[in-house]
Amino acid sequence: MHVSVIVFPGSNCDRDVKVAIEKSMGSEPEMVWHGSNSLPKTDLIILPGGFSYGDYLRSGAMAAHSPIMREVITAANSGLPVLAICNGFQIAIEAGLLPGALIRNSSLKFVCRNVFLKVENNKTIHTNMFNNNQVVRMPIAHQDGNFFIDEDGLNDIRENDQIAFSYSDQKGTAKTNNNPNGSIMNIAGIFNKEKNVLGMMPHPERVADPLLGGTDGKTMFDGLIATLN
Repeated sequence: MHVSVIVFPGSNCDRDVKVAIEKSMGSEPEMVWHGSNSLPKTDLIILPGGFSYGDYLRSGAMAAHSPIMREVITAANSGLPVLAICNGFQIAIEAGLLPGALIRNSSLKFVCRNVFLKVENNKTIHTNMFNNNQVVRMPIAHQDGNFFIDEDGLNDIRENDQIAFSYSDQKGTAKTNNNPNGSIMNIAGIFNKEKNVLGMMPHPERVADPLLGGTDGKTMFDGLIATLN
């Protein structure tokens, strides 16, 4: 199996993802520079977190036009699985791979802490090792993680089961005080309509080893690798 991690100027979670994937897969992923015009043979693409291009213009806006993104978009549109984490989620939205927008946190502050997430759809390649409605814990670290979408778009993603995770309490109840950034409907992660692209603000790679304080992220990576192998 082959995994490609796309590296942008300003990426700072690419090596974390590399370590997490290697633990689940048993071999190293390919680190692909944003300026490349081609993808290696791959079964999974990961857009990692960080501050691509210093978050100038809008978070992810410049990275979405990197040369490699033409290949990522083509691959995603053909059904290849993509996991977009934090800044990767912002890039995926800017590239048109996912609906909606990620805007400034409602607090207007950078937020870095652990959050509880409710698994809203476990019938996908990304989430199949979780139970539906399971509550997991992952860290967040972002300033522009406030997911917004208009009413028609919100109706679409709800009807198509495109909501992957929502911010919740430890019992799985979504309340305003469980929402770290103001996201509509406490949304923490969404799929595209075909369910091969997942964008999420929380960082699964930061809870992929007991030494990091949890393994809920490893569950995600293990599930992806097992399904795609």
